[in-house]
Amino acid sequence: MTDKTLTRMDLADAVHSEVGLSRNDSADLVESVLGHVSDALVEGQTVKISSFGTFSVREKAARVGRNPKTGEEVPIHPRRVLTFRPSHLMKDRVAAGNKR
Repeated sequence: MTDKTLTRMDLADAVHSEVGLSRNDSADLVESVLGHVSDALVEGQTVKISSFGTFSVREKAARVGRNPKTGEEVPIHPRRVLTFRPSHLMKDRVAAGNKR
């Protein structure tokens, strides 16, 4: 496994080399797409990217948790969490990369 992380700049460079837009236009395009995705998620919409996966927001109710060290009960406040479910094609592609 590599320690490399894919960044926004890496995505912009990929758009630049594959589509041929200028570096600035490529960076603006990546920012725009990521902005649209995050805005939709903030509004509670589901974002489905074909052959990649689905991002959605779940509402989690308040509950009582425990501090594992002390056993003390601690209230956990209601919150919104982001979830990602990869498509079957993405799962298969990642699994195929594990075979050597």
